[in-house]
Amino acid sequence: MKIISSNFSKGGAKVRIETLDDLWYLSQVIDSGDVVKGKTFRKIKVGSTEKEAVRKPVFISIKVAKVEFSKTTSRLRILGTILEGPEDVQKGSHHTFNVEEGTVITILKEEWLDYQIKRLKEAAERKLLKILVCVFDREDAFFALMKRSGYELLTHIHGEVAKKGADAPVKSTFYSEIIKQLEEYGKRYKLDKIILASPAFWKEELFKVLQSQELKSKIIQAACSSADESAISEVLKRGEVQKALKQEQVSEEMVLVEKVLSEISKQGLAAYGLDEVEQAVTAGAVQDLLVTDALIMRLREEEKFERLEKLMRRADKSRAKVHIISTDHSGGKKLGGLGGIAALLRFKLSY
Repeated sequence: MKIISSNFSKGGAKVRIETLDDLWYLSQVIDSGDVVKGKTFRKIKVGSTEKEAVRKPVFISIKVAKVEFSKTTSRLRILGTILEGPEDVQKGSHHTFNVEEGTVITILKEEWLDYQIKRLKEAAERKLLKILVCVFDREDAFFALMKRSGYELLTHIHGEVAKKGADAPVKSTFYSEIIKQLEEYGKRYKLDKIILASPAFWKEELFKVLQSQELKSKIIQAACSSADESAISEVLKRGEVQKALKQEQVSEEMVLVEKVLSEISKQGLAAYGLDEVEQAVTAGAVQDLLVTDALIMRLREEEKFERLEKLMRRADKSRAKVHIISTDHSGGKKLGGLGGIAALLRFKLSY
């Protein structure tokens, strides 16, 4: 995302969408009641009937009523009523901005919260490292590409097992298949890092037979307990890869969720569930507030977001750090199991 101009104290920011990941960030920033301005397409009547309407580009501003974001289609829709526009566009009528790569919009708010500014700057300033995760054993290999809002599973290959037993050697042809896939993805995505993970010793063996020095220089080796898709999330939490992922939101989010779970397990400095977290926010006890994007989207769809929005605003004003956690990774799914909201506390409360 490119921030073309901004004056948060006066309520405005003009941005251009540069990647599909930017749409996810923007969906966490725009709220109902905001004003959005930009160029869009709208059907304009040129005669007396709907059949004579033509679709033409117009510059309008709308008061936002609803924000819809689909992760599966990477589609962001901003729905609202028209405040300003050309003479042939009726004020007060409904309109939808379909936001995509290349779209330029201006967002106006009565007040920008710290976490909203942080989200916008995060999308604009941070370079997205192109990181491939490969988890494998002697018969299966999974390849996933890291994204800001989770990861994308690219492919799964199955190798022929040489013989039974945990210590059975991997057939050299399977190593060749894995290396061929790594080389292909390296060229296609121009990878910055490759995380090579396996149970036991297979990662070291594959690394030894890898000929490409360019690929070797990008590889970080990590251990995992299994070789299936769930191991991708497991690998992202390991200390070996924290350094490589320090610029990635996913790693930070997973660490925060694990801290919450750890505090809950020892009945320590954590609260979870809407009622309990609301009490903690009211008491000024919250240090970090974690909310899943899925909870936000669900409450918006059900038109029940007002309570959560007030809670997030109150937390922001009490200097708590507000984190919107993606449910595309296991950390977000675990938080979803706690009701989609939890908090790390400054001090313990009695409920």
